[in-house]
Amino acid sequence: MSASSNASAARAWVEIDLPAIDRNVGRIKQALPPHVRYVAVVKANAYGHGMPEVATRLLQAGVDCFAVANVAEAAILREIGHDADILLLSPTLPGELPRALALGLDLTLNSLDEAKALTAASAKAGLKAKVHVKVDTGMGRAGVWHAQAAELFAFVQSAGFEWRGVFTHFSDADSDPTYTSGQRAIFLKLLERIPAAVRASLMIHADNSAGLESFSASAPFNAVRVGLMQYGLPPSSGSFLASLRPESVLSFHARVVLVKDLPAGTAVSYNRTKTLSRPTRVAIVAVGYGDGVPTAASNRGFFLVRDQRCPILGRVTMDQSIVDVTDVPSVIVGDVATILGAQGADRITVAEFCAWADCIPWEALCTLTQRVQRVYRTDRT
Repeated sequence: MSASSNASAARAWVEIDLPAIDRNVGRIKQALPPHVRYVAVVKANAYGHGMPEVATRLLQAGVDCFAVANVAEAAILREIGHDADILLLSPTLPGELPRALALGLDLTLNSLDEAKALTAASAKAGLKAKVHVKVDTGMGRAGVWHAQAAELFAFVQSAGFEWRGVFTHFSDADSDPTYTSGQRAIFLKLLERIPAAVRASLMIHADNSAGLESFSASAPFNAVRVGLMQYGLPPSSGSFLASLRPESVLSFHARVVLVKDLPAGTAVSYNRTKTLSRPTRVAIVAVGYGDGVPTAASNRGFFLVRDQRCPILGRVTMDQSIVDVTDVPSVIVGDVATILGAQGADRITVAEFCAWADCIPWEALCTLTQRVQRVYRTDRT
């Protein structure tokens, strides 16, 4: 069934182009050295795209393993990829350890205390824990601080875990290559504290889609974590993968539910942040901040209606937005307004949307709410 027929009764929906994921993954894998493993990041409902459908497609596309944020996400993913390697990127709460062990997940260790708690939980469950060690090289978030990393390395080697990987996370990879290089240098130096025989068996990863700008195939890194790029959004124009021109996977649409004329001088929406300077035909569109259009886009953003850009008037409300269609002929109830994506020859990009909404691409995608219907295109176009 086509996307348009699936969405015919929807007020607001996103269309997910699954074949575009295939093509993006294929291009990324082709650009990476053969020994580098592809870790597909599908946390936060696959960045708002829908984890079950996207993960199924990624498995078919041949990714090597998955990464998620927590045990609840991993449990959903385990139903899809029964034998897939699944890495928990975030710290695991003590109460979550029995379930995580039973699901056969790769757990991230961020401290010596976590490692000791996992030792006890593993013994109680009679299961051998699979672990990655995360090192904080300057992000200041999760991970063992790099000055204490060697102690954790030594404990993990002696604890009877299946040590599967070691990684770090870059805080400014898309805008500060100097700082990123410093983080990378700290991490590389710490890797020398791991015996060569042990290190040779580990998955060593530091790069996400943004960090791929400075990825070096000659370094000991043998895996990359790919999130934003596989969904068609290069994090910056400087990324060495940006030349692949990944295809946009997601577009966002809603219906016009009312068209009416208002006189000049009318104040529009809450708090009257916009007063009309001319007689204006407005279209009320069934989408608002309850769906994923933030109030920051009020009086700044545009929707595409009948292939033309129509400015948002006044404050975006929870369920509706108001746009000016005075110069767009023949707009009627039921017409499609495009918030993200193409109509005719024009396109509203995620970068444009983020500029209006004062957000980053990850946020723009992840804040698409559950009441926005997901429609999956499976046709190859």
